[in-house]
Amino acid sequence: MKVGFIGLGVMGRPMALHLQRAGHDLHVWARRPASVAGLPATVCQTPAELGRQCEVVFTIITSSADVEHVALGPDGLIEGMVPGSVLVDCSTIAPEAARHIAARLGEKGIAMLDAPVSGGAQGAIDATLAIMAGGKAEVLARVRPLLECLGQRIVHIGPSGAGQVAKACNQMIMVAAIQAAAEAMRLAAASGVDCGKVRDALAGGSAASRVLDVMGERMVRRDFAAGIEARLHHKDFGLVLAAARQSGVPVPLAAVVDQQLNALMAQGWGRDDTASLLRVLELL
Repeated sequence: MKVGFIGLGVMGRPMALHLQRAGHDLHVWARRPASVAGLPATVCQTPAELGRQCEVVFTIITSSADVEHVALGPDGLIEGMVPGSVLVDCSTIAPEAARHIAARLGEKGIAMLDAPVSGGAQGAIDATLAIMAGGKAEVLARVRPLLECLGQRIVHIGPSGAGQVAKACNQMIMVAAIQAAAEAMRLAAASGVDCGKVRDALAGGSAASRVLDVMGERMVRRDFAAGIEARLHHKDFGLVLAAARQSGVPVPLAAVVDQQLNALMAQGWGRDDTASLLRVLELL
């Protein structure tokens, strides 16, 4: 297929390469020319030009406003994509933004899936992402072979916006677990106990988790270089709390974690790893 890709960051670039290696004709657009350097792809000058050339376009960019601008703005995808083509947005954005973009594209006969992903940069490199899809089941069935190039677990959550609701739930649980691991490591250190041995012991019991394995290890080694930049989790928690307010759902734990992320950002650690939540505790 002729496939477009926008968002060639730490996750997007390996995802785009997986599609190209699977034999698809890859087209790309990026704001910064350096982002497309070395990619075996056709480089387009605008999202509209990319949309005109592709049957399916993937986006994975930072914010709701960014996705809306690329999809609906001047020279956006909506000006190039033809009826019957599909936008697959793998970004993490607000559910209402996903619904709005899908509705606008739908007026032109363009289908959309909100299909946020979980698994981080390593999951993108290994093509083991979990993909949470919102939109029509028949559209998902059509692009499933492409998604299977990127991930191992592909779940149709429901209509437009449902994928983003699932991603908000994912982020709530994951970042709360990072905060819990940070508190456990802080307690161990303050008690004069070897944090590495505590983590090893917990990894074999009922507290075992991927977060403890990965983030706990980073905390033990005090390696705060970004695996996932904390500013992205901070952005995601803004979406979580906005969705909770809109639905009238109390989320007391998420609210506390959000405050810890605010404190992390205030220290200037937004481009460091979210394991830096440990450092926030150490300042108290």
